[in-house]
Amino acid sequence: MPQKSRFTLKLSSCPENISKVEPFLQQIRLRYNLSEELYFNILLVLTEAINNSILHGNGADPCKSVKVKLRPTKAALSFTITDEGCGFNPDKLPDPTTPPCLMKPNGRGVFLMRKLSDYLQYSEDGTKVEIKFKIHS
Repeated sequence: MPQKSRFTLKLSSCPENISKVEPFLQQIRLRYNLSEELYFNILLVLTEAINNSILHGNGADPCKSVKVKLRPTKAALSFTITDEGCGFNPDKLPDPTTPPCLMKPNGRGVFLMRKLSDYLQYSEDGTKVEIKFKIHS
């Protein structure tokens, strides 16, 4: 698998732009011959990360953008999602599996992103997240 191949996506922070994620990932699915399960995990995780960047990071401000970059290796697909917000500390999020949070209608996004990816790390300033998925070629 060539390591120079790179896919990028830049979206203005309008909530309706989340619909552009699936066609972007379809190209990646075809290029890397991803299994259905892996494709849907990537779709769910990236949709959540990009939606968080649009709504929470950039406050749905259409003057701000969200950038998605793919860096493939032989062993993994590494995505970086960057927004122009003020950042946040994911360690301060409540655990959605604790009794006080179980019945809340939200607050599970980052938890699911961590469970469905092989690696997830936020930058120190909280405006960038790197997410990796192992692939088998």
